[in-house]
Amino acid sequence: MAPKSDVWKRNSVLAASTLFILIGTGSVYFIAVALKEIAADFLWPRAVPSTAYALQYLGAGLGGIFMGWCFDRRGLEIPAFVGGGMIGVGAILTSFVSTQWQLFLIYGVMLGFFGRSALFAPLTANITQWFEHNKSFAVGVVGSGQGFAGMLWPPVFHYLIAVVGWRQTALIYGVLALATMVPLAFILRRRPPPPKFLQPTADALAAGGTASPLAIQASLSAASVGCCVAMSLPLAHIVSHVSDLGFHPARGAEVLSVMLGCSVIASLFGVSFLGRRYGGLRSLFVFSAGQATLLTALVFIDSLSGIYIAAALFGLGYGGILPCYPLIVRELLPRAESGRRTGLILLCAGMGMAIGSWLGGYIFDLTGSYQRAFSIGVVFNLANLAVILSLIVRTGGYKRS
Repeated sequence: MAPKSDVWKRNSVLAASTLFILIGTGSVYFIAVALKEIAADFLWPRAVPSTAYALQYLGAGLGGIFMGWCFDRRGLEIPAFVGGGMIGVGAILTSFVSTQWQLFLIYGVMLGFFGRSALFAPLTANITQWFEHNKSFAVGVVGSGQGFAGMLWPPVFHYLIAVVGWRQTALIYGVLALATMVPLAFILRRRPPPPKFLQPTADALAAGGTASPLAIQASLSAASVGCCVAMSLPLAHIVSHVSDLGFHPARGAEVLSVMLGCSVIASLFGVSFLGRRYGGLRSLFVFSAGQATLLTALVFIDSLSGIYIAAALFGLGYGGILPCYPLIVRELLPRAESGRRTGLILLCAGMGMAIGSWLGGYIFDLTGSYQRAFSIGVVFNLANLAVILSLIVRTGGYKRS
């Protein structure tokens, strides 16, 4: 049994990681909520703040590789302090923007490359090294921070923007982020204990796996693109889809909230339960299959009650997907390279999210409906399932005991 001091350190890092990702993810939702107000204030087309939103995803994907490299060499010290500081300062500077290039620079570089990149990949890679016996539970808890952020920040930002305006809201959020994330970084800088087990890759190969680390990395990266194209279609367009079906826009926002709430359940409990018993790869297959099934249902369902049910089940599917990737990296790839390898996978996932968001709008403009877009998302999801199944076969469905 571990000493009480070690248990306290481990649990404090878990709590700090979850809070860090919950607070930092607010930067994503601010621009989404304030989009109309920012565009109207400057008489810009909505494409301008939308581009800033996309640049944050692109910057975070590219920066994730850099932050992963830093994590593999120095632990969370650099990602935590740089990421927390940049998110806070970037949000504060957002309240003073006066030109498009300033908005793009802040969101692409400060909030994206150096800010959001320090969230999911380094935090989940780090927590798997603190919880050797219960990695799936720990990753699920940290991953739930993103879902909780989706439930917390949009209504908070809506309220503040209505009361004090978007500039003051950005300033308030930036000060809050600095005041909380930098102190949390002092907890996150602690180095995890040395591993007590053999390298999992060696175990996997000894068990009969035939895939090389390069093949595993390539397969996981390709799978992440397919699953995230499918994932982003309803996440980005479900509110508009519900409105286009003739229901009040508020119902669309409720459907999105249901989806995000159920994703938290999947991350907190589903990943822990399935990951512990069946390993990351098989868990990823189950969650991806659930996402594909419910995305297919959205193609045909046009009743509000049916959409609520499908959205809830879709959330239970997609909410467990991204937390599975750091689990798989730890099970099948070298521990010392977990940061950069997870960062590369999430770069591909971010590309998939960007493609899916754009594809949904493009296909709607061509057809006047989201059904065709959802159908194409199902195709991407089936391709993702084929890649995962192939990897299960090539690695023997490896799960470390």
